[in-house]
Amino acid sequence: MVRAQAGPAGNLTKRQRIVFDFIKDYIQTHGVSPSYEEIRRNFGFGSYNSVQKHLKSLVAKGFLRTPWDNQKRALTLVEPGPSTTVLPLLGRVAAGRPIEAIQNPETVEVPEMLLRGEDNFALRVVGDSMVDEGIRDGDIVIVKRQRDAQNGQTVVALIGDEATIKQYYRRGTRVELRPANPRMSAIMVDEGDLQVQGIVVGLIRKFHR
Repeated sequence: MVRAQAGPAGNLTKRQRIVFDFIKDYIQTHGVSPSYEEIRRNFGFGSYNSVQKHLKSLVAKGFLRTPWDNQKRALTLVEPGPSTTVLPLLGRVAAGRPIEAIQNPETVEVPEMLLRGEDNFALRVVGDSMVDEGIRDGDIVIVKRQRDAQNGQTVVALIGDEATIKQYYRRGTRVELRPANPRMSAIMVDEGDLQVQGIVVGLIRKFHR
């Protein structure tokens, strides 16, 4: 394990800490940051100005980064003093059509706050079928290795020898793998033809210039 320390940051007020913890918990649960609307609804803010005020405070104190090009769901945590872990980067996973899984592992250093349990790995995303969930081409997803999933979770799954990343929905004896892009079609497979490899629990953004 490699440990690194973030730069100094100011102290948070009680309200700022609650907002930060909500964003952190959301990212750990969904793999992407909440939208401004979800933050507003959760705290009952009357306008987006209140959301932006809290986010600006978190940025100023060094706890948060906001996207420079107005990307959706692209808030990034910069919690002071996080330790990091080196994970195997096992290859690529398609967010469009399934592609062959690559078994030439590299490594990537990730904040421990993005991990769930002990058995995690990383994959680089190819394609844009999950773009509405904030998962874009070139991003790295952090995956908790497990063999089952709940409806609505974003999973990495094998269909034959090909890997794909989609939202998981069980339909009787079949499984729907649903993209988060209205231009893409869902994949329907028999349950026995699909192997869930894990659920997405974190995201490392590739910033596009």
